[in-house]
Amino acid sequence: MSFSITGKRVWVAGHTGMVGGALVRRLATENCEILKTTRAELDLTRQADVEAWMAAHKPHAVIIAAAVVGGIHANDTRPVEFLNANLQIQSNIIVNAHKVGVEKLLFLGSSCIYPRLAPQPINEDALLTGPLEPTNQWYAIAKIAGVKLCQAYRREYQKDFISAMPTNLYGPGDNFDLASSHVLPALIVKAHRAKQSNAASLELWGSGKPMREFLYVDDLADACVFLLKNYSGDVPLNVGYGSDVTIRDLAALVAEVVGFKGGFTFDASKPDGTPRKLLDCGRINALGWTANVNLRDGIAKTYEWYKIHAA
Repeated sequence: MSFSITGKRVWVAGHTGMVGGALVRRLATENCEILKTTRAELDLTRQADVEAWMAAHKPHAVIIAAAVVGGIHANDTRPVEFLNANLQIQSNIIVNAHKVGVEKLLFLGSSCIYPRLAPQPINEDALLTGPLEPTNQWYAIAKIAGVKLCQAYRREYQKDFISAMPTNLYGPGDNFDLASSHVLPALIVKAHRAKQSNAASLELWGSGKPMREFLYVDDLADACVFLLKNYSGDVPLNVGYGSDVTIRDLAALVAEVVGFKGGFTFDASKPDGTPRKLLDCGRINALGWTANVNLRDGIAKTYEWYKIHAA
């Protein structure tokens, strides 16, 4: 079932974030009108405001990239915000998308919705088959609710609302605040500062043994446009790179790109998080989409952006 965005109004909810920015870049190559709104213009947690804005602008398609996001520390210390704000944002958009007659909606979930000890690589069918990772359960539960709400609208109202589950993302526009960032941007900041100060080593959280998969954000944006056009189904599709790396090896790769020559120390008092999280992307690959940007090139592009915009 194909869907054309030619001449359509496509609302990127959350366009100022890393994912939203990449979506705007990708959609700029399509013959469509991109709808955008800043947080100052529209508070997505306020249902009446979202309803009024959507009724006025009448988007044909919506991609929900807006969310409260962060790394292990942020998730673990701000559970109310990660659960409640994300529930409000996604529910307000999805419910009103039905009300105003949106033709196609793509909800972006997260790979953290899967059980902590799911069989690897993680297939979409693993959803809700086991306990979540405790350090990000609040965010995961909100995202699971968003997936289920899209499925509910498909079942009850035959709405073409779909979901995608990206793996760990990175790229231009990432969050480089060490108090709330994810592991890859945090490593870029640490390696850059250690290089500048001629430090002998930099510190890594945990053991360095967990394995993670990383997807360059512009690859995700390309996948989102692909799915808008080519997918209509109940299953939330995984979107990943296809291979993973240990945190220790990731740190070494970041250090190489940044030019940091020192060693690493490990703070065993800090949590490792999920032991491994590699997505099975067989379903989206079978539809004809695969990632293009390898990890080293992606880190290099991200570091260049960081030096200009965030260092």
